[in-house]
Amino acid sequence: MKYAGKLIGAAIGLLLFRNPLLALLFAAIGHMVDAGMLKPHPHADVQGYVDPLFALLGAVAKADGRVSEAEIAVAERLMTRLGLDAALRQRAIARFNAGKQPGFDVGLAIGELKHWCGGRRDHAFPVIDMVVETVLAENGVSAGKLKILRRLAWSLGVTEMDLVAMMAMKGYAWTPHGAGADRGGYVPPRRRPDGPDPYAVLGVPRGADARAIKRAYRKLIGEHHPDRLGNLPEDMRRRAERRASEINAAYERIQSERGFT
Repeated sequence: MKYAGKLIGAAIGLLLFRNPLLALLFAAIGHMVDAGMLKPHPHADVQGYVDPLFALLGAVAKADGRVSEAEIAVAERLMTRLGLDAALRQRAIARFNAGKQPGFDVGLAIGELKHWCGGRRDHAFPVIDMVVETVLAENGVSAGKLKILRRLAWSLGVTEMDLVAMMAMKGYAWTPHGAGADRGGYVPPRRRPDGPDPYAVLGVPRGADARAIKRAYRKLIGEHHPDRLGNLPEDMRRRAERRASEINAAYERIQSERGFT
């Protein structure tokens, strides 16, 4: 346990002001310093995600051996949607190119994104959603790209079932023997005229009872409600809001099909 802040704070109150109440007050402030409570949250610098995000996108694009025009286009669209100015755009391009290089440390970029998310799953999902765009840029999911995506999801506290739900929203279904991956992979299903599989979106099996479905829905919408998002870049906020809308739509479809309220 750290004590320096508490001791210094108490000393200021006693020696400078000769007041025991002020000593307690300054000691409390010192405790917050010791505990790191007065450090700015990573989101205080909303641009802190640019370096690790675009470096990781470069690594994902290169994971199958080549970087395609489609993957570059995804990165360029993302720079525009995030509203990066000229300096940040050049920085993002440089980091994307760095991520393509042999020996690039994917773990370091993932660690920086984890720090930026601050342990919040509702902030992790928009980050993963942006990476998923690059993973799906060529209408398929290679084993190398899936490995990085899973590693990112695990580090940010997003489960495999959460990932399956996110991919279902993109029109991709999980198969235990797809994409050449060691644990299966994602393949584009035949397009459903009524949208993504609502059970996959909620992360429940089709045989789940009404109680389990309601529980899954409440958990998901509680995590992704737009009112909880706080200080996120506008594009990430829109992604989070879209995910909440998909969760609501999936639940309403199941309610309608099952006839429960």
